[in-house]
Amino acid sequence: MRRVEVLGVTGLAAGIVLVMTAIRFVAGTPIDLAAAVILVVAIALAGFLSDRWAQRRVEAWAYRERDDDLLVRRGVMVSRLSVIPYGRMQFIDVVAGPIERAFGLATVRMHTAAASSDARIPGLTQIEAGRLRDHLAQLGEAKAAGL
Repeated sequence: MRRVEVLGVTGLAAGIVLVMTAIRFVAGTPIDLAAAVILVVAIALAGFLSDRWAQRRVEAWAYRERDDDLLVRRGVMVSRLSVIPYGRMQFIDVVAGPIERAFGLATVRMHTAAASSDARIPGLTQIEAGRLRDHLAQLGEAKAAGL
């Protein structure tokens, strides 16, 4: 999904440069073909680097369910590990934007009383996201009842 997003933005930017070059050529305005080629190559390089960055971001996400809490790891430059006790979860929702839905993906969001501790797990299949939401809600109710 992230690759399609990067490809779309990169393709759009390169397309704009090519269309503008063609318009100037048809209009008889002097064009610097070398500058247009360099610009398209720079856009392609930026797209490649953006793709690598997006791939690293996807690989950085991980989660693990433990007996009393949920661990969520994320971050490329700064790695973060969030520990969310099941009993502290207020609600869990599944979010899927139009691009995520097109790929059959969803994001699970866990909300707690502390605003800074809200965590999310992106890139799950919709079936896995629903299963995780139901499982976390069940564990959250069981752990909160013991308080």
